Amino acid sequence: MSRLRVTVFAKAPQPGRVKTRLMSALGAVGAARLAQRMLVHALEQALAADIGEVELCASPSPQDPAWCGVLPCALARQVMWQDQGDGDLGVRLARAAQRVAASGQPLLLMGTDCPALDAVALREAAQALASHEAVLVPSTDGGYVALGVRRPHPSLFCDMPWSTPVVAAYTRARMAALGWRWAERPALTDIDEPEQLDALPVAWWQGA
Repeated sequence: MSRLRVTVFAKAPQPGRVKTRLMSALGAVGAARLAQRMLVHALEQALAADIGEVELCASPSPQDPAWCGVLPCALARQVMWQDQGDGDLGVRLARAAQRVAASGQPLLLMGTDCPALDAVALREAAQALASHEAVLVPSTDGGYVALGVRRPHPSLFCDMPWSTPVVAAYTRARMAALGWRWAERPALTDIDEPEQLDALPVAWWQGA
């Protein structure tokens, strides 16, 4: 299995700016604390998977004071930091994908909203990517929690109806149009809505 780049997309967990759909259940501060816990968990799992370099693609930029104290110092030192930059999500994802492609590495893009996307799941996705052009880890709401590609293509990100139930279906159609052979892993649950809080690990409830 060739080494790849794991790129974790995340916003700084500021109250009122992250997990806004969970604020009705957790409040602004509680939602931000959960977002921070999910970010730490995602980075820890990406590192534990040991499938390649891990970078945090951050918004706002890594130099912004919003990131001060968000990650434990030891964890912050283990990951590379990149600025997401301007534009909608598709533009930012495409920019990150092209940057990694320029390094010649396969890429695994992931967010921080899915605690079930653990080190085992990431290793399995990486193994699938070794024999396919792409690997898709769908989410139960119709999006995806991770996308791995050997060579990214802008059509996978541009003009995509993000945050809708058709994102995974559109991604499949666009990969098919490219003539790619891709693997799919079992669907996992993102934590975006109050009714999805039941999918949190039991041990997290006290911290959330």
